[in-house]
Amino acid sequence: MIDVLKNSWALLLGVFLLLLGNGLQGSLLGVRGPDAGFSPLAMSVIMSGYFAGFLVASRTVPTLIRRVGHVRVFAFLGSLTSAVLLVFPAVTDPIVWTASRIVLGFCFCGVYVTAESWLNNAATNETRGQTLSAYMIVQTVGIITAQGLLVVPDPTGFLLFVIPSMLVSLSFAPILLSIQPTPAFETSKPMTLAQVYRASPLGCVGIFLLGGVFAAQYGMAAVYGKAIGLSLPQISAFIASFYVGALVLQYPFGWLSDRTDRRALILGIAIMGATAAIVGVMYGQVYDVLLLVAFLIGGAANPLYSLLIAYTNDFLEVEDMASASAGLYFINGVGAVAGPLVIGWSMQSIGPEGFFLLIATLLCALSGYAAWRMTRRAAPDETVAYTALSPALSAYTLETAQEYAYETALESAAEGAEHSAGTEASGAEPSSVDTVRDWPRSAGQV
Repeated sequence: MIDVLKNSWALLLGVFLLLLGNGLQGSLLGVRGPDAGFSPLAMSVIMSGYFAGFLVASRTVPTLIRRVGHVRVFAFLGSLTSAVLLVFPAVTDPIVWTASRIVLGFCFCGVYVTAESWLNNAATNETRGQTLSAYMIVQTVGIITAQGLLVVPDPTGFLLFVIPSMLVSLSFAPILLSIQPTPAFETSKPMTLAQVYRASPLGCVGIFLLGGVFAAQYGMAAVYGKAIGLSLPQISAFIASFYVGALVLQYPFGWLSDRTDRRALILGIAIMGATAAIVGVMYGQVYDVLLLVAFLIGGAANPLYSLLIAYTNDFLEVEDMASASAGLYFINGVGAVAGPLVIGWSMQSIGPEGFFLLIATLLCALSGYAAWRMTRRAAPDETVAYTALSPALSAYTLETAQEYAYETALESAAEGAEHSAGTEASGAEPSSVDTVRDWPRSAGQV
């Protein structure tokens, strides 16, 4: 890990500043929108715009990079991001805010893809897994830290909008000054959604439902906090609790994933998250309970994302895993676009408790579907190792993580075959040889 930090600290610093700016603007809009008189339904449309832009960019930015290059795309999207962040305090209009959020989602996705491709290019085969782990930790810590900026005094009403614009602008310096020669940018041809669904109906349905849960955390948590009368410091801690839970519980559940039936674990974690959300519906006014509920929901959602991808991979040939990740990413994005809209309607219809009610409904639906799927076919005989992944990753890095795990598995299989051949030649009893599907633990810790 020290080598990773030494070689990529500037890139990671730039990513941290990007996430500081992005994390702050999302929470800030959730607080300022209701102050401007926007209804929960209007806020849900505004918040869903980000995920719509992000989803469109995931399909178009790779083509743009191949046409004009990393540096031009990065400079254009970065400059546009800084400018759009200043539109929100200048024009308080729900249509303008929605359009701006769409542009921001598009820009941030493009910026992430270019920054991640440079980061991937800077890593070696020996450090790639640790680099991806460091990247995801920096992402999560950046979002958590951003919530602390929400309480910065802002008597003019403009300062907190200026801060993310400055952070995004500052993030370009370490990234651009530290880049290696422009990397080649290639992506796999994605599998069709029908092919991915046939491989794992549970993976596809679960990823779609989780998209709504993630969008609720990122897009509507601040709106909920404002609706129930939380102070700014309380809203800040509430949102941060989702991401702290994701950071803390990702790896314990990953450890369990490689040692038990994944469907049973998916079922159990979904029930845990749904139970926490139901407690939020009933006792959301109790602040300490609210923090625990957010911690458990965040701690359930992120491992479920990784588990569902791993479970889908269990039914794929290893060479198809990277291609399938693009389809899963798209399905999750569609769920993320729909999530805030449904939650906004729910909060508009029945009150703030609609926030947790919909999360509970989504996770109950996931647990019920997982239980039903367990009756439809047996668990796979061989499983791939759990790879800790984040929904905040771009489609490019999700695919890269899958490809890295595949390459590492091939190397492990070759080494195992050589060891077995040497053992047989010496006359000793051969030990079992890992197959390509038995991914090594180093790949599982991506």
